[in-house]
Amino acid sequence: MTRGPKPKENAQRRNRHEHAQTLSSSTTEGRALPPGLGIKTAGAKRFWRTWATSPQSAKWAETDWAELEITTTLVDAFYAGDTKLAGEIRQRTAKWGGTVEDRARLRMSFEDQDQGEAGESASPEPAVTDLDEELYRLLSE
Repeated sequence: MTRGPKPKENAQRRNRHEHAQTLSSSTTEGRALPPGLGIKTAGAKRFWRTWATSPQSAKWAETDWAELEITTTLVDAFYAGDTKLAGEIRQRTAKWGGTVEDRARLRMSFEDQDQGEAGESASPEPAVTDLDEELYRLLSE
């Protein structure tokens, strides 16, 4: 005979946080880089494009977009040679869920991540994401 209360159903037993977020893993349309920021480096432009089209940006308010503008100017200065800004940039992107660890800390997950991986394997040609490959492709044209 078992002692103690009857165990709860599995759906109730899982360790879920009340503020956990589930995002779509598909990219969003995003916003264009504001020309008034005066961004000059390719790295900062790529940083803007990456975050502006990220799944996280689908739920952003105007204050979040303003924060992205500020952070993009810091990234522009970083790519121009001011490496002291690396820590500040890391802290700011951590608040948006920039790495797997950050997303785990924020209890952020992507709802259709498994479906996206299965669909990507059937695609004929993967997108070029490696910067070295992209640079080689641009220089060889």
